[in-house]
Amino acid sequence: MPHRTETDSRKLLRRLRDEMSVASPGQERLDRITTITAESMGVDVCSLYLFRDAETLELCATEGLRSEAVHQTRLRLGEGLVGKVARLARPVNTADAPAEPGFRYMPETGEEVFTSFLGVPVQRLGERLGVLVVQAKEPRLYSDDEIYGLEVVAMVIAEMTELGVFFSDSTSYAATHKNPAVLQGVTAQEGEAEGEVWLHEPRVVITNLVNDDSRAELARLEDAVGKLRVSIDELLATAGTRDKEHQEVLQTYRMFAHSRGWMKRMEEDIRLGLSAEAAVEKEQSAARARLERVPDAYLRDRLHDLDDLSNRLLRILTGQGRETGATMPDRPILVARNIGPGELLEYGRNLRGVVLEEGAVGSHATIVARALAIPLVINVPRITTEALTGDHILVDGTEGMVHLRPDDSVTSAFRDKMAMQAKAQERYASLRDKPAKARCGAVIQLKMNAGLMADLPSLASSGAEAVGLFRTELQFLIQDRMPRRTDLVANYARVLDAAGGLPVHFRTLDIGSDKVMPYMNRPDEPNPAMGWRALRVGLDKPGVLRMQLQALIRAAKGRALSVMFPLVATASEFSRARSMLMREIDREARLGHALPERLETGAMLETPSLAFAPKSFYEEVDFISIGGNDLKQFFFAADRENELVRKRYDTLNVSFLTFLQVIVDRCYETETALSFCGEDAGRPVDALALAGIGIGALSMRPASVGPVKSLIRRANLNEVSELIARVQTRGLETARPALLDYVATLVE
Repeated sequence: MPHRTETDSRKLLRRLRDEMSVASPGQERLDRITTITAESMGVDVCSLYLFRDAETLELCATEGLRSEAVHQTRLRLGEGLVGKVARLARPVNTADAPAEPGFRYMPETGEEVFTSFLGVPVQRLGERLGVLVVQAKEPRLYSDDEIYGLEVVAMVIAEMTELGVFFSDSTSYAATHKNPAVLQGVTAQEGEAEGEVWLHEPRVVITNLVNDDSRAELARLEDAVGKLRVSIDELLATAGTRDKEHQEVLQTYRMFAHSRGWMKRMEEDIRLGLSAEAAVEKEQSAARARLERVPDAYLRDRLHDLDDLSNRLLRILTGQGRETGATMPDRPILVARNIGPGELLEYGRNLRGVVLEEGAVGSHATIVARALAIPLVINVPRITTEALTGDHILVDGTEGMVHLRPDDSVTSAFRDKMAMQAKAQERYASLRDKPAKARCGAVIQLKMNAGLMADLPSLASSGAEAVGLFRTELQFLIQDRMPRRTDLVANYARVLDAAGGLPVHFRTLDIGSDKVMPYMNRPDEPNPAMGWRALRVGLDKPGVLRMQLQALIRAAKGRALSVMFPLVATASEFSRARSMLMREIDREARLGHALPERLETGAMLETPSLAFAPKSFYEEVDFISIGGNDLKQFFFAADRENELVRKRYDTLNVSFLTFLQVIVDRCYETETALSFCGEDAGRPVDALALAGIGIGALSMRPASVGPVKSLIRRANLNEVSELIARVQTRGLETARPALLDYVATLVE
């Protein structure tokens, strides 16, 4: 075949554009595309296979194969050369298809006379849609230029498929964004919500793929890239030297924006007939396909940088900013690739729920979502490409499931579930002013976790008796600069005022690991969760900790003050931190400021080492709060951010309960107040076990107080303790089955 020219490429694109502009049934359009492509490329066959479901490809149109095979021939992902193209997401080019490994002969198509094969994926920004194939009788390899030409056709098909051009709702191939979709993610905050999608950053829609004037399009691209480079330089100048990580990202942006190879490839695409927007997106898709195959994690991370850069350029070219003019739905559920804590707080309690394509269980967004008491599901694949603003959506934060555009039966079942939970909440509300008193007479103190002023109204409405944990790091994480001491004083004073005299246990700054202040240099650590974090940072960099302690003392204004230090691993760390607090008390006294009427200092026991600290530590500390989330991950050596292992280990594992019993016994011996704080404290059956082994206080999210109180009031903790002892004696691995059987016998 002769070398394709710019005229050939432009002619093909224009024929395709003209075909798309004619109103005709979807199948006719597909048939015309395969015919036009076969004629333009001078081949015997052009066929289009589209995904029927996530694992199945179906022949949807063909020029050259038997027409009766259309919508009858199907292949599994990875099956045959077509399935291989779909699985690898890259072209397969061979002069002798039957000799290729994995070749599958499909007699119903009549393809036995065709020897050469070229298949390219039909995809848009990493989302697989199908495979486009050309074949010829003579054995031959297709040139790079022919591969490029077929990829351009595939791109046109992908864009048209996204816009719903080919299939009506009545077909089995309803357009993308029309069909119901069930997406499995990871639970980051439990709860259920129904509403409509509100895209945090709507995708850019490209409607014009073909240019009429290459010179004009090249000028548009050059102008847009110039604006992009200026905007990045301005961001770099604004960042200054205070944010190393932000600078590194912007420097990467700058490198990509000034890349001659990137620019040259887009210019070539425009000369061959694509619009500037289509050229940018084609390069973005190609780069995604390349980088997603790279095993190196650092290089894969650069994919996100390139995505952001390309999206910035597309917004400049199309004028489609984040503000689309759409009105936020009455029941908004935020959908985003990822989001920072500040942006999430700006939405506030207007949101019914949040769904993220990325994210982490311990991320800033997760912390804020918990503080806002809204369900959050993270690591939901394709949600930002599947969803459109206004789509009906159901978020099951308990199961980590998202139902997008659900049918009536799913919606009805989901609403029934929510109604049952609402009814249960009404029952729990009737217990609000009653103690968590078990049938044996034991009373368990139930506290709530908080991190924002907006949490404090839940102290009264939930029936919690105290704030067992107030996270102070949120004020540091959501700003682009270090908070001033006066701001901290005012904030902490408002918290104590809102608590109305009930105890508030302030946890000092817990940063590091997954919680990084945007204005603080972060060291490069191989394992941040076990690295320089929490109290370790405060002791090594005491300036911030001292400022925070001063602010807490002044905010108390003579009232009782309770301070606890996070991630204490050794007794000496607690002693140093407590000494720092006492020095600040002395300093405030010298300045003539009011001192707390009562001062309690506690430690969060989150490392197994502290359980075996000297007896003198237990005598020195006023209270201990077991940080269950971190303690469990360190006890089982199971990263709580790792979905492969984090759910493998049970809180009611006998080994873990036996270890907790050691802590209970040591605190009992020294009369040290003990509480358990974390997700497990808010799970009724787990909470029952913790109370059964002697932990007298539990701290949880406000919504969990009612369910936990209800179960404890129906149980006999002596019976629970005996049951756990029997499980231990029998050598069983977990007490959960026995406890579930016991709970089933309790009368509502």
